[in-house]
Amino acid sequence: MARKKRHSIDKRDGYLVVVMGDMEIWDGADLALLRETLAGLVNADKRVRVGVDLSTVKYIPSGFFGMLYDYAERGTKVRVFGALPHVRNMLWFREFFELQDSTDGLDTFQLCLRAQTSLSVGDPGSMKAPWATDDENPFPHLEPLPERFQSVAALR
Repeated sequence: MARKKRHSIDKRDGYLVVVMGDMEIWDGADLALLRETLAGLVNADKRVRVGVDLSTVKYIPSGFFGMLYDYAERGTKVRVFGALPHVRNMLWFREFFELQDSTDGLDTFQLCLRAQTSLSVGDPGSMKAPWATDDENPFPHLEPLPERFQSVAALR
């Protein structure tokens, strides 16, 4: 359950950083509290630089990185501070965060928008899906089922 009284907002390197306390595992309620806090900073207060302290976090719900990415797509600069090794090994983290210089002594990572990730192959749209064909009609002509197998015939 989210502990509303246990989060705070710090200022680091020009970013307003949400610190959720010493929680190692965030659940859905914690993520909701974080979402509400970031929405207040970005939407209501019009802050263009926000961050989240991850220095005690070992597990993050899957929606966390997507939420941060949504803010970045809207033009907000997003950083995370002090990410532990387990979090750094998460696919979202490896693909979209880059180490930055910081004055607070914690490793600081900037969320970067990317057109494609290192896992992508080729240029976007340059390859066909494995199931795609060059045929105009990829489905061969099929004969209709005999009447006895059609659902209408069964009702007669």
